[in-house]
Amino acid sequence: MKQEPKTVSLGYATDKIKATGVYATKTESMSIKRGNSKITVDFCKRHEMSQSPHYHKYEIAKYDLHPGYMFPEALQSLVPSGTPEFVDSGQRYVERMIRALFFFKQCALIGPSGTGKTHITYLVAELTGLPVWEVNCGLQTSSYDLIGRFIGLGKENWIDGQVTSWLRGGGLLYLDEANMMKQDVATRLNPVLDTRGHLVLNEKDNEIVTRHPFAYVLISMNPFSAEFSGTKPLNAAFRRRMSVWINFDYESVGDRISPQEAELLEKRAGVSKDIAYKIIRVGAEMRKQYKAGDLPYGPSIGDLIHWAVLVKDGADPLNAAEETIVALTSDSVEVQADVRRLIEGVFRS
Repeated sequence: MKQEPKTVSLGYATDKIKATGVYATKTESMSIKRGNSKITVDFCKRHEMSQSPHYHKYEIAKYDLHPGYMFPEALQSLVPSGTPEFVDSGQRYVERMIRALFFFKQCALIGPSGTGKTHITYLVAELTGLPVWEVNCGLQTSSYDLIGRFIGLGKENWIDGQVTSWLRGGGLLYLDEANMMKQDVATRLNPVLDTRGHLVLNEKDNEIVTRHPFAYVLISMNPFSAEFSGTKPLNAAFRRRMSVWINFDYESVGDRISPQEAELLEKRAGVSKDIAYKIIRVGAEMRKQYKAGDLPYGPSIGDLIHWAVLVKDGADPLNAAEETIVALTSDSVEVQADVRRLIEGVFRS
């Protein structure tokens, strides 16, 4: 692999943002013999956006989020690896998210808990070769956590927060549960997410940190409701800075059973087709009741896989459910009894 320094001029809404990146090219040679003559041609090929084994399963090659650029070695450990595939029924979530980042730099994901928003974020990061800077937003998350602070006495030791580190190094900033963020924290992010593309460190002699040209943002949230304690309507100014909104829902809900989810259980857990469909049917009915407000929990595909793995290892399906799905649903004895009846009805039908 041959590396060549090159000055990159890329704009975030303007052409003012410039950065020096290291471009990685792969040099290949091709020789042609004609009689006693031999012609050798050297040509350079730009490296692919990602080395993920799933890269060619999606139509994303034209949306290179860091064309030819290699992130520093220090950030390579932040690039996810081994992320499982994301199952959908034609919604093409992966392609839509990467396209949104390519054109607009930021994107918002909204949907009930357990629909795979975090999973797909890590998959997108792996597919695009982006380091992930994750912030789990909450009522206790302060601007110091995101921006940075001085430690010790005096002003000798400044520690960058997640957002500042992301601005300097680039990659994917993931704000999980963004609608639980406090207002003063969200306000600090506004100039980062609009055409200014920078952050003023008031705490550090008003240093201006410019947004890296290959710095992208994904936020995720549950729908605002009393059910999700601590959530609130997203601030309008912050909301307008999210250029694309993608709504997520469960693949299997009620009578709608996704063959892809059942096949995933067969593949990942190694259970029979019959067992896989019964587990998915239970999950689909629980999700339906969860969305109707009758249950406090809708199982994710990961939860159903855990159940299926125990069954594959020889556990009785009802006993395995007791250790996974039933226990996860609620601490309420009455709710757990309802879930048991639902599971028994499906498995004895």
